[in-house]
Amino acid sequence: MASLKGIKQRINNVKSVEQLISAMDIIASTKLHKARAQLEGARPIYQGLKRISEEIGYHEEASKHPFYKSSEVKKSLYLVRTSDRGFAGAYNHNITQKVLEHIEAGGKNAEIIAIGQKGYEFFSRRDFNIACKITDVSDARMYHETEDISKFVLNLFLSGKVQEVFVCYTHFENVLKNIPTVEKLLPLPYSPREYYEELRKYEPDLMTYIEHTIPLYIHMSIFRAFSESHTSEQASRMVSMDSASKNAEEMIDKLTYQYNRKRQAAITQELTEIVGSKSLL
Repeated sequence: MASLKGIKQRINNVKSVEQLISAMDIIASTKLHKARAQLEGARPIYQGLKRISEEIGYHEEASKHPFYKSSEVKKSLYLVRTSDRGFAGAYNHNITQKVLEHIEAGGKNAEIIAIGQKGYEFFSRRDFNIACKITDVSDARMYHETEDISKFVLNLFLSGKVQEVFVCYTHFENVLKNIPTVEKLLPLPYSPREYYEELRKYEPDLMTYIEHTIPLYIHMSIFRAFSESHTSEQASRMVSMDSASKNAEEMIDKLTYQYNRKRQAAITQELTEIVGSKSLL
């Protein structure tokens, strides 16, 4: 049975861990506030560009452009956004499992762009082909990093090295709910409608308009998806730290109760021994 000194040491150790957990909780809460502000700014721009890309797909002429032209799929590219560190509950597990299920269900020959150390470790252990590994993407650099990633993705797609592209992220609903999501990024949906031919006119012509608009849409799609994931990550970490803090408090209470009971028993024994020795005199 643990001694009083041992129990006291455990209480001090748990208190030290609790202080560390509280600090991580505060950091996650601050980052969550900033991430949500960034996400709220990205969503409307993304939605507007998505609507434009879908309207372009209503034109029959769009089918001639590689961005809208479907072909036989020999290799699929997956952009997978995870975190670099743990302590985020089931955040990393959920999205990596979602991607793995999607690949296995379709029987796809998959190539991975792993954004985040956890995703890289997961797919490396399963011998997937890692086209690119990106870690330690700072909040301030996220927009520029996603621009570079979008250029890399477009180059692979337009060169024919991959025939379809998926972006895999965690959609942020609220602090307690986020949804692992796999969305098809390329080729874009093509669904011709005659009345759009009459209503929409593009200058100087549709092909030129596509060349300038769709790369921006792809960039904003990736940026928005990463913003969703980043916000979900901070929310998951904050919830995880809250839970860990409560567990630490419960453990401290149990250890303190155990310490007081043991101390009381020791005092009682000492009093009994004193009374017993005095009776013998």
